[in-house]
Amino acid sequence: MLTSALVAANSVTINFGHTLAKPTTSVLVILTATVLSVAPSLLIMMSGFVRIIIVLGLTRQALGLSTTPPNQVLVGIAFFVSLFLMAPTLGQINHVALQPYLHGAMSATTAFHVGEVPLKTWMLKQTGTQELALTSHMAHLPTMTPTATPLTVIIPAFLLSQLKSAFIIGFVVFVPFMIIDLVVAATLMSMGVVMLPPTLVSLPFKILLFVLVNGWVLVLQTLVTSFR
Repeated sequence: MLTSALVAANSVTINFGHTLAKPTTSVLVILTATVLSVAPSLLIMMSGFVRIIIVLGLTRQALGLSTTPPNQVLVGIAFFVSLFLMAPTLGQINHVALQPYLHGAMSATTAFHVGEVPLKTWMLKQTGTQELALTSHMAHLPTMTPTATPLTVIIPAFLLSQLKSAFIIGFVVFVPFMIIDLVVAATLMSMGVVMLPPTLVSLPFKILLFVLVNGWVLVLQTLVTSFR
């Protein structure tokens, strides 16, 4: 009887209630600070930012303008167009993973695995099979379905595909401006004008052509269409 009483007196029951059912405020603050610190890298690696900023930079170079529009403007355009393209995917991740995790319906590990599925689906649509096979071979992974491939393999393949697509679009943008440069250079040579740089003469014509065809709208429309 004495032993049973001592055991009952020394037993301690701790009840946390529902405090562990969802992440605390401190955990949410740490997660938010972590996401904000790596957000630029995530934006560059896992969205269409790379393709967009390269095409915009090549368009500016094709026009013969080195600092107009400024880099801040091009980065801002690429940023908001990337958010526009990723909005459906981000909304789906928020619906199936983030909100259930914040409400304590699933653990952090489960939320991560559930949330990466929409992101993988979007990235795989923009990734070439050759690039994906290359990164899978470099990672020494066995043959598996694309959706079963880890993000560490998909992200490099996705970036390689973005570079390839960006340079293809940039080549198409360069061609008409190169033709204008050749026509102006041939005209100046036939007139015997050798002291005047051809690029200086062709620059107003290229700007005029770009404005008449509403070039920025066409470039952005082509970029958005290339992600569909």
